[in-house]
Amino acid sequence: MEVTTSGPATAEGVEWPSDWLRATLGLLALRALSAGPSYGYAIISELERHGFGTIKGGTLYPLLTRYETAGLVSTEWRAGDGGPGRKYFDLTERGHAELARLSADWFHFSQLSTDYLDPERRPKEPSV
Repeated sequence: MEVTTSGPATAEGVEWPSDWLRATLGLLALRALSAGPSYGYAIISELERHGFGTIKGGTLYPLLTRYETAGLVSTEWRAGDGGPGRKYFDLTERGHAELARLSADWFHFSQLSTDYLDPERRPKEPSV
C-alpha cells in the first residue's frame, strides 16, 4: 500500500499525510485555543510553529464554524489595530471538556498504535 504525503510541509521539510492532519486538526485546534481566545491566522501560525505545517484557512474556518454550532467555541469580533477587525474564537466550558476527553482518547489511541507498530512486539496468537 502506498501512502501519499500531500499534506503541508513543516519547517523541517516533512510532509505529513493529509489524512493524518484531517483526522487530528479538530483536536489540535481545540488545543491551540486552550491558551485563550485567538483568531484563525494565529491558530494556523501556532500549529505551523509546532511542526504541523501550514494549514489552509479554507480547512480551519469551516471546522471552527462547526465547533461554534456545536457549542465548543464562542466567537467575538474585535476591532483591528489600524486594519480590519478579527473574529476571535474562545473555548466554552463544553469545549474545554471536549478537549480533555479527546486528549485522553488520543493518548490511548496513539499508545495502542505505537505498541502495534513496534517491530519488536510479538504478534498475538489468533483466537480460534
